[in-house]
Amino acid sequence: MTLTCGIDIGGTKILGGVVDPDGTILAELRVDSPASDPEAIEQAVAGLVRALCADHDVSAVGVGAAGYVDKARSNVMFAPNIAWRDVPMRAALEADLGLPVVVENDANAAAWGEFRFGAGEDVDDLLLVTVGTGIGGGLVLDGELYRGAFGVGAEIGHMRMVPGGVLCGCGNRGCYEQYASGSALVREARDAARGGSLLAREVLDLADGDVDRISGPLITRAAQAGDPFATEQLAELGRWLGEGIASLTAVLDPAVVVIGGGVSEAEDLLLEPARRAFRSQLAGRGHRPELSIRKAQLGNRAGLIGAADLARR
Repeated sequence: MTLTCGIDIGGTKILGGVVDPDGTILAELRVDSPASDPEAIEQAVAGLVRALCADHDVSAVGVGAAGYVDKARSNVMFAPNIAWRDVPMRAALEADLGLPVVVENDANAAAWGEFRFGAGEDVDDLLLVTVGTGIGGGLVLDGELYRGAFGVGAEIGHMRMVPGGVLCGCGNRGCYEQYASGSALVREARDAARGGSLLAREVLDLADGDVDRISGPLITRAAQAGDPFATEQLAELGRWLGEGIASLTAVLDPAVVVIGGGVSEAEDLLLEPARRAFRSQLAGRGHRPELSIRKAQLGNRAGLIGAADLARR
């Protein structure tokens, strides 16, 4: 049985695991991510791999990195939340570890994990939409991971939804993730609370009266407990999410859209409004097959599992 190691590098943590050919994680470790120091990140990844290899015979390493990865799956060209600028990650790790290494964008790796072992294993065409602080995307077409001409395809979070809209961290205005992400959810709820909205009172009480403590998980818990304001906020987020998926479907025509990321824990409080908005905006609705919108199955380990499987391939 061929074992590979998958690594998922994020802005706050680095998760590593040994994965078998069936996508089962046999061992797992995590460390904090030194996001401001590229060399320290490489050392942390190498240390994780060595620790995991101590008890398992690993043949290759797959790394999911939260940034733009080049076509050769070698260099991290840029990352908005980690200090990567043209970093030759594959070469550095291969020299350190003496193992073959594949580097892939983290959302691409997660999409591959869900395609191979999760919510999309019954189809050939899948779009993954990860809804967290921002929006990430990964795309599988005809059974192959789509990466684009330069390796940076499927960056759907920066599709423009509102001309001249909310300023995005990428420097443009009106990006999808400014309306359909966890950050957008929190921004709107905090604005309502600061404005003295009586509807937001219960959410503010849950935050002990501190607007800055209103978070995505807190809003989700309030909605699950039946709070109308929190439910409405998730429904509005779902509307934006579904309308964006309808636009993407006009171009990509996937069989399944998988919703992952932390906000997906709201389940049908988010997914049902997204499905309704998708149906209302889908071009040719009623006269074409309709895709399925599903919750991700692999959770925050999708990137690790997908990266390990890409290394095996």
